Amino acid sequence: MKLDVRLSPNWLLDLEMREYRTTDPVDFCIIGTGAGGGVLAQRLARFGFSVVALEAGDWHDSERDMVSDEAGSGRLYWNDLRVTGGTDPLEFGANNSGRGVGGGTVHYAAFCPRLHPSDFRVRTLDGVAVDWPMSYEDVEPYYEAMEREYPVSGPAHFPWGAPHGYPYAPLEAGTAGQMLIKGCQALGIPVVAGGPVAIPSGRVGKRPHCIQRGFCLLGCKVGAKSSMLVSHIPDAIAQGAEIRTGCMAFEIPLDPTGQVSGVRYYRTDGDQRIEAEQRARVVIVAGYAIETPRLLLNSTSSAFPDGLANSSGLVGRNLMAQAGPVVWGRFPDLIRQYKSPPACALTEAFYETDPSNDFVRGYALQTVSPLPIAMAHLITEEAGGFGDELLRAMQDYNHIAAIGVLGEILPDERNTVTIHPTERDELGIPVPSMHFSLSENDRRMMVAGTGRARAVLTAAGATDTHAVTRYAHLVGTARMGFTPTDSVVDRWCRSWDVPNLLVCDGSVLPTQGSANPALTISALAARTADWLRRAAAAGALARRPSDPHAVEA
Repeated sequence: MKLDVRLSPNWLLDLEMREYRTTDPVDFCIIGTGAGGGVLAQRLARFGFSVVALEAGDWHDSERDMVSDEAGSGRLYWNDLRVTGGTDPLEFGANNSGRGVGGGTVHYAAFCPRLHPSDFRVRTLDGVAVDWPMSYEDVEPYYEAMEREYPVSGPAHFPWGAPHGYPYAPLEAGTAGQMLIKGCQALGIPVVAGGPVAIPSGRVGKRPHCIQRGFCLLGCKVGAKSSMLVSHIPDAIAQGAEIRTGCMAFEIPLDPTGQVSGVRYYRTDGDQRIEAEQRARVVIVAGYAIETPRLLLNSTSSAFPDGLANSSGLVGRNLMAQAGPVVWGRFPDLIRQYKSPPACALTEAFYETDPSNDFVRGYALQTVSPLPIAMAHLITEEAGGFGDELLRAMQDYNHIAAIGVLGEILPDERNTVTIHPTERDELGIPVPSMHFSLSENDRRMMVAGTGRARAVLTAAGATDTHAVTRYAHLVGTARMGFTPTDSVVDRWCRSWDVPNLLVCDGSVLPTQGSANPALTISALAARTADWLRRAAAAGALARRPSDPHAVEA
């Protein structure tokens, strides 16, 4: 079949995509095409394996879907029914999940900082949460690879975490970013401009340079911003992978030997719902922190009555959202925060645990630049104004600059994704139900971060400041760990319970740091792909991780 994905008026991506028959088993069936699934599809196809990636959404057309209109961008987001609760219930949709080829990377802000070395040793260093079953040094070469492949622009010297720089020169910060820089400099806070952000400062292959359009959260119409849709999926197809869209996975069945045999899914064809099954030698779930546990928990059997790969009882537990309070201030001069990419400046000066604080771990301050509808929601949420009152407040929109507080919320087993007992989606699949509550440590961290952001805006010249509590990226729910009792998957993202089942997305993160997760998810996926090649060559994919002959290096 011919695949026509319009990315810009100057770039027609015209690829011949291979199609595999569902009756024939492929080497790998990947569920999801986001930051994890997209990299895995590309890597595994390059290694010569047969690959089918199932995507619940469709291909995104840059002319139709990536519009300069917040109200017209709904096709980019996962807006299916989800039930939310707890003392601090999460909002779902545009800000934390994507639907379509590329997943959430199509509409993310494209901030791509690394985790710090301390993030891998939180239990050891701070006595809370858990340690990772790997070190920063294990992931570092994959960070470097992803920063070249996305690619990531940023300063030649990044002053936080492990010393490193970026392969592309930083972008110029817009006026809103300059307010963050000005305020930090006035207070003596280290700050960087222009990254790290997955928006190249120059042309990359067929992809044009950034035109400073500023609507990155609605998808990049020109194709400059890096996403799996433009960075890895085209190469996956060129190497022989099939990206099968409109396919909603609902069950992963087992064969008589206790291994997974493939993926059962619904494929929509107009108004018709077609049930199908793709057979596979290995299944990789990369549906992210809500849909991944949903699929595993819905895949029950006599061997796994509480959900597939759930002998630990941890599938769906330890849901983490990053704290994302938005703080804004009014400036006398025009700001026009919608101009230039929203991800253009940040400081990680408050990222690490500081003994003088009344909380452990920390937060980053980043530019966020809400568009008009999003800004109206923030104003209404803070002050409760509607009608003429809201209209008057929005008259100041072009004078507003906003800062996002990206803070580390710690894992808590009481924060969960479960299956709702009665609610079903339009395909008849039981929907996920989320329970989320903050700890006192989380609350104190958010208060401190919000206060710091207000001080920065004031130091930059804001005449008054405002704040609303929000949450950002979702991770956790299928934790990696050291043993089958403390985690769902091992250090290679392979299920402890089922040898040929892997989970490779944000759900495997044991902790989240104060860094946007996309780059880390892709780095882990590249690391897992390398292990899969070695394991396949050694004939070890049928051996359980606890087997002494399993491939571990």
